[in-house]
Amino acid sequence: MLIIGPPGSGKGTQAERISERLGIVAISTGDMFRANVKSGTPLGVEAGKYLDAGHFVPDSVTNGMVRDRLSETDVEQGFLLDGYPRTIEQVDYLDGILADGGHTLDVVLQLTADDEELVARLLGRARESGRSDDTEEVIRHRLDLYSGQTSVVVARYAERDIRTLVDGIGPVDEVTERAMQSIRETQAA
Repeated sequence: MLIIGPPGSGKGTQAERISERLGIVAISTGDMFRANVKSGTPLGVEAGKYLDAGHFVPDSVTNGMVRDRLSETDVEQGFLLDGYPRTIEQVDYLDGILADGGHTLDVVLQLTADDEELVARLLGRARESGRSDDTEEVIRHRLDLYSGQTSVVVARYAERDIRTLVDGIGPVDEVTERAMQSIRETQAA
């Protein structure tokens, strides 16, 4: 399963809640990037250059991290990817990883939210946590990148009829309930 949505749409929060309810592991590429940056790994040093500027990390770096993560045993009963794939090339790469293991995606959950709401959320988070990557200029740049690069990804999954849209605005519990209902409906179809 994938969860996709613009920065600040609640993907991380919802990924944790959904994975807990379904008994599967949540895998955040953002967390993988931050862990590698903090540890100073070669992939982390490379990723850090892009993250600090508000750009997406190149596919070569991201794909390697995802392939390594999906080879671990805790994903055998299922997983929920948060933040990947973001490009058609990554979709194809993920398809290959899954095919190698005899798997396919079941559901792509797309959280939606208004850009102005997202900017306000992310600026609030920046004030609370001191995240250096959340300035208004960087946030708007990330939203533009998301929109431009991931629209084709979303379209690909819509063609496969595994994408489901969920309004990401509102109390966290309500968004979770909408997401779980949408997952049930998509799997039943």
